[in-house]
Amino acid sequence: MPGTARHDRDMALQAKKNLSSCTDPVEKLRLQCLSRGSAGIKGLGRVFRIMDDDGNKTLDFKEFSKGLSDYGVMMDKTETQELFSVFDKDGSGTIDFDEFLVTLRPPMSNARKDMILQAFRKLDKSGDGVVTIEDLRGVYNAKHHPKYQNGEWTEDQVFRSFLDNFDSPYDKDGQVTPDEFMNYYAGVSASIDTDIYFITMMRNAWKL
Repeated sequence: MPGTARHDRDMALQAKKNLSSCTDPVEKLRLQCLSRGSAGIKGLGRVFRIMDDDGNKTLDFKEFSKGLSDYGVMMDKTETQELFSVFDKDGSGTIDFDEFLVTLRPPMSNARKDMILQAFRKLDKSGDGVVTIEDLRGVYNAKHHPKYQNGEWTEDQVFRSFLDNFDSPYDKDGQVTPDEFMNYYAGVSASIDTDIYFITMMRNAWKL
């Protein structure tokens, strides 16, 4: 299944190469996150939690400004305020995790998005637009998992661990939506240069 350590290393190295020529602040923060191994829904969730000093699951201007500095994105107060407004899509005065994720999610071509949705639909056996443990039965074989084999986990626990890879870190409810699935693969997509390679990887991973 996608998300290997080698993939993360390749992504970090590529991001470091691109940083030197980057001037766009959103892209610079995205590259800084990638260069530190923070990609996709899990990695960006980790960045968000680090910035969220008071742990209230939102970033105010002070937390955001400090977070930018910590990640090497140096801006004056006016520029930081403008960037804050880009993230704060609903104008609430704070940035929630979904706003943070959507802004930093690397752009993807329609061909990649279509392939991701094909994989999602394969998992979503019930066709109700949400992947749950029940959908995984008969699709994902839990019996090959080491923790199932040694008796540490039940089949349902293996399924839940699998879903947690894609689930939003701030809403681990055992249900994966198309957006959450797309957000996960946005991180994978970031280090893959060509659509052909990405599509081949997805076909092989999901037997599409």
